[in-house]
Amino acid sequence: MKVGFIGLGAMGVGMASNLAKAGLLTAIYNRTTEKAERLAQALGVVAVAQPDVLAAQVDVLFLCVSADADVLEMVNAIAQTLKSGSIVVDMSTVSSDTAQQAANILAEKQVGFLDAPVSGGVEGAKNGTLAMMVGGNESALQKIMPILQAMATRIMHMGEVGTGQATKAVNQVMCAGINQAVTEALAFAQAQHLPMEKVIKVLAGGAAGNWFLDKRGLTMTSGIFEPGFRLALHHKDLKICQAISQHIDFSSPLTDMTVIDYEQLMAHGLGDEDISALYRLKTGLST
Repeated sequence: MKVGFIGLGAMGVGMASNLAKAGLLTAIYNRTTEKAERLAQALGVVAVAQPDVLAAQVDVLFLCVSADADVLEMVNAIAQTLKSGSIVVDMSTVSSDTAQQAANILAEKQVGFLDAPVSGGVEGAKNGTLAMMVGGNESALQKIMPILQAMATRIMHMGEVGTGQATKAVNQVMCAGINQAVTEALAFAQAQHLPMEKVIKVLAGGAAGNWFLDKRGLTMTSGIFEPGFRLALHHKDLKICQAISQHIDFSSPLTDMTVIDYEQLMAHGLGDEDISALYRLKTGLST
């Protein structure tokens, strides 16, 4: 099967690179043409100028873009040229409704669709160790499982189209809670003038240990907030979570608080920093 990839952001570059290393990737597309051309040269694949041109060349097409509108724009573009029987896999983080709309558009062209958002950060994308939560037809998933395994080590079929995105929303709420807990705890340690490197090292080996503390603890306490996972993108995801909560009449105070905190940081122009920039608020350093 020939494989294409659309969307070469922080996550997309790592995933596309792993597909290429496995000898699976045929062609790529990115809105910033120069970025696609540079990566294509490095990976030994083809960069195409338009998404519909890419769609005509492949059997499996991956999407990894930023927002709901971007997903639907790309789906409408590629639907014109995708071959009947091909499969589109969307690894963006969007709403379940958007996933279902995309599936309906492609079903009219006899094209399969899986919503398959991922978790694991840029490190997981680079190392091929992502967790992937998949909604859609299970036989389509099994058909492309060897391709997915080039990017992810944990791949779980969650149910019908949209359940992958619903599960990712759960993940994003949990990430918000972890961010709140870790940044507040480390700010608490700093306020007591404890040796921060030692605090992080000892806590990481105990019951409070977690991925975020391990990967972001030292950087945030050193004033380094390179993404990572951009704060503005997590804010976008949490707005999706808020909409779900409203729809199902579920109270989500932690999500609401994190949205407010992120908006305060974004108002200071910090939306492109890593979500660990929440540490700035906890220590009173919002700028």
